[in-house]
Amino acid sequence: MVIILRDGEADVTSKAPSAIAIGVFDGLHRGHQAVINQTIALARRHGALTTVVTFDPAPAAVLAPARAPRLLATLEQRLEGLADLGVEQVRVLRFDRELANESASHFVERVLVRDLRARGVVVGEDFHFGHDRLGTVATLRVAGAAAGFEVVAAPLFGDGERFSSTAVRRALADGDFELATRVLGHPFSLRGEVVHGDQRGEALGFRTANLNVAPEQALPKEGVYAGATHVSGRWWPAAISVGRRPQFYSQGALLVEVHVLGFDGDLYNERLDAIFLTRLRDQGTFDDAQALSDQIARDVAKTGRVFERFMEGDEELLGFDFGQRR
Repeated sequence: MVIILRDGEADVTSKAPSAIAIGVFDGLHRGHQAVINQTIALARRHGALTTVVTFDPAPAAVLAPARAPRLLATLEQRLEGLADLGVEQVRVLRFDRELANESASHFVERVLVRDLRARGVVVGEDFHFGHDRLGTVATLRVAGAAAGFEVVAAPLFGDGERFSSTAVRRALADGDFELATRVLGHPFSLRGEVVHGDQRGEALGFRTANLNVAPEQALPKEGVYAGATHVSGRWWPAAISVGRRPQFYSQGALLVEVHVLGFDGDLYNERLDAIFLTRLRDQGTFDDAQALSDQIARDVAKTGRVFERFMEGDEELLGFDFGQRR
């Protein structure tokens, strides 16, 4: 079980030396995974805990809220994903103006050396930190030589492309799930609480779970998607709609609705992860309710076929070996 050290707790010091990766790790894309894998190797070499230092909220939300990008994952999802990758300890730093104004040298001494007993630090090759982002990989190496920790700069490129959260957000906005999955190395997912809607889906014969998604979360391009979700201890196929229901409203609110194929239980107030596997079509309007219902039936049938590929471990669909899905 991963150890979580948070600001405000009585003791945020590591009980053992640490090999540390630093970053927001939004989306845990393939570049992030490379950083974590190198941190694990470094931890083994030094007999240390594999540790991540991350920030909540994301620095951009504090420093430039009007321009801050939407997030690919909640903090909760990030922590779960880090644990799945083999991280043993996470130090969650509350990012505020005080932390933003802390010098790079003081951050190294306070967080890395004093609290986490660093034996090694892994960062992306373009890493910057500290007041005015004056800290760099070179800064870390100088500090590491003085304090006795090793520094590794991990490349953020692979297969001829740069792995970045920005690239994933652009792909989602374009509806390019092939690119998004390739950069992430796993399917994109949205997490939200199931809330009551106006039961229009049920009236059409397809009951949907309406997800209350945090406003800072990134959403895919409006449309209908084939996906999956995990409910009651097993995986289920899920047809997912992201849109404003143009059949019924000219200026409706943007909604995320999930029809879980074959499931008839009560999901209200439950947290649900909608995993997006492939895009089926754009949102649109139809001649009447029956025509809409017929189209949804076709979407559901396609979703079932995509889900079969998901359960068979189709790596072209998933972006990686998703062997733990069962």
